[in-house]
Amino acid sequence: MQANFRISSLVPPGMAVHSADLSSDKLVLKISGTAVRGSCPLCGHASRRVHSQYTRRVCDYPCSGRGVEFQIITRRFVCDVPQCSRRIFAERFGEAVLADRSRRTARLDGLVYQLGLALGGKPAARLSRRLMLPVSNDTLLRVVRRHTRAPTEPLNVVGIDDWAWRRNYRYGSIVCDLERRCIVALLPDREMATVEAWLADHPSITVVSRDRGGGYGEATARALPNTMQVADRWHLMENASGAFLDAVRKSMRDIRRSMSPSTVKPDLLTRAERIQYEGYLRREEVNKAITAMKDEGLSLKEIVRRTGISRGTVRKIARGIQNDVFRVRESSLDAYLPILDALWIEGCHNGAELWRRLQARGFRGSLRVVTEWTTRRRRADRLCLTDLQRVPSARKIARMMTTNRNNLTRTDAVIVANIEKSVPALATARTLLDRFQTMIRKRNISDLSPWISDAKSSLIASFGNGVSKDIDAIRNAIEQPWSSGQVEGQINKLKMVKRQMYGRAKIDLLQARLVGP
Repeated sequence: MQANFRISSLVPPGMAVHSADLSSDKLVLKISGTAVRGSCPLCGHASRRVHSQYTRRVCDYPCSGRGVEFQIITRRFVCDVPQCSRRIFAERFGEAVLADRSRRTARLDGLVYQLGLALGGKPAARLSRRLMLPVSNDTLLRVVRRHTRAPTEPLNVVGIDDWAWRRNYRYGSIVCDLERRCIVALLPDREMATVEAWLADHPSITVVSRDRGGGYGEATARALPNTMQVADRWHLMENASGAFLDAVRKSMRDIRRSMSPSTVKPDLLTRAERIQYEGYLRREEVNKAITAMKDEGLSLKEIVRRTGISRGTVRKIARGIQNDVFRVRESSLDAYLPILDALWIEGCHNGAELWRRLQARGFRGSLRVVTEWTTRRRRADRLCLTDLQRVPSARKIARMMTTNRNNLTRTDAVIVANIEKSVPALATARTLLDRFQTMIRKRNISDLSPWISDAKSSLIASFGNGVSKDIDAIRNAIEQPWSSGQVEGQINKLKMVKRQMYGRAKIDLLQARLVGP
């Protein structure tokens, strides 16, 4: 069956085709509007009196691998209203067909906007050339900025968090609608005044989910005092784990004393370990000097001025946080340690055989790494508690103490038992950590007040005091279903878009690509 094709189907509605010129790479259509009147853009008067005409060149969708250009015969009309300041005006075709002074049809402009929205500048420009669309990367970004529209729906439940323009140097704030699961605003910084001003402009907000830092809680209390604040549960779990890690660092001196009654012999250390041990001795001298100044009653500012050490380091030393003797680096074998433990328990104690079995499961490390682990494991199984010379790092001790005892190796279980016996305050802190995380997971609000009273006299007293100060938000976190989990996901999307745009990721363009849709 032969299909009848009319060339008039290529032009927007309200247009008539006068002629068509087909070349090897372009289809040129000469068209004009079919309306007999034109409306004055100032007074709105409809006029039939034609003054003159001119030709507008406009691009449209490509057709069969050829670019399409419209040569639109545009009439100029005369406005007959005496009071109107516009005597002559050009014919308008409507925003849905062709915007004023535009070089692209409205439907092509919508396609350009979607390309820029999805890919950004240069990637979209490269794809547009393959699609026979003559548009540059700067034009794509201008179209994205021009089409962006701020959300107008009233906000009820929002989540707010900070994100890094440049880590440790500059931060911004992101606000998400937790009901519609979308970004509604990007703020240029995380200052309390900026967040407070934005919240004050949205009085319909009833619930704000946020983390426990950044001053968002205080800004919300000032701008919207009657709004319910909800602390993020994931951040609560992370803060509790961080508080326990600080407690382990404060107890490292007692842990070393219990695990290493004899002094470290430098002759038995490797060169790398000897360098770390010498650095540890130097840091210990500085720690003793700072601790002595603190005991004399000097302020942190005065100690920083006398020693020349950064304020953050002085604050950590003054709080009792100790450094590790040997810093443990990450290894390519870390991801395969559970597999190695299982194979070792099954009876495979040969390093080469273990390496071959790991290779079959995707391991790309060398044989030496596995054989060294095998040697250390064989020695560890023969060690007793009095032979332990090398104390694990504070982070490793915290991980071992928070791991189920059934999942620990025999050596790790002996270390944990010794720590619990020698430093009972740390075992109490571990119990409080378990109670807090269980309370958050099971949403048991009745355990919150007893936990706070018990935590204030433990090694995680600072965390307990922080919980008591923010108790309303934490109680709402346990009772309410809202959380900032989806805000973290939106931050990942924001970072991906920002990296795609390289140096063009200004706040207005990020707003256009993330908030505008």
